[in-house]
Amino acid sequence: MKKAIIAIVAISTILVSCNGEKKEKVDVKEEVKVTEVAKVNNVDLTASTMTWKGTKPGGAHDGSVGFKEGSLVVETGTVTGGEFVIDMSSIKNLDIKDAKKSANLVGHLTSPDFFDVAAFPTSKFVITSVASNEGKLAVTGNLTIKDVTKSITIPATLSESEGIITFASETFNIDRADFNVKYGSKKWFDNLKDKFIDDLIELSFVVKTK
Repeated sequence: MKKAIIAIVAISTILVSCNGEKKEKVDVKEEVKVTEVAKVNNVDLTASTMTWKGTKPGGAHDGSVGFKEGSLVVETGTVTGGEFVIDMSSIKNLDIKDAKKSANLVGHLTSPDFFDVAAFPTSKFVITSVASNEGKLAVTGNLTIKDVTKSITIPATLSESEGIITFASETFNIDRADFNVKYGSKKWFDNLKDKFIDDLIELSFVVKTK
């Protein structure tokens, strides 16, 4: 009987630990000034994409967003620069099967409540520096969402196959409140109780060259 109780307590402890696990966001710093960005327009827009995931109490939604244009500069096997323009009007939801409900969510995400796509039709990531450690890259760049630009550093990898270069990030989290995306944010509003939406947005991307 004692062994059974101990086992139940151990399992409960593990479950509580997992449920209480907090995501870590990328460090956000002031924008790095860039004098010139090489634009080679070599990104395959149909094969490249960014994925997103947002969470709230009791649920989550995920989807994708495409690129409008992109340049990836690679020299002697390493990334030396790049600029990627994200088409915010291409936001898609992938988890809701009901077409109307899915469209309603996308409509809300593109509205002034969230990303205000009518006023800010694109977001952008501009690489400012890259460090390499044991085959992985620490890519620092200026991320612009809405009217805010911040410097972040994300983990990524670079590979090449049959002349096509793949530049892919690991999953990383940004705090939308840092970029004036305020709807349902506890950092901007009080007394939301369980009606809040988590500030951290989970992102990842895969960029392929032509």
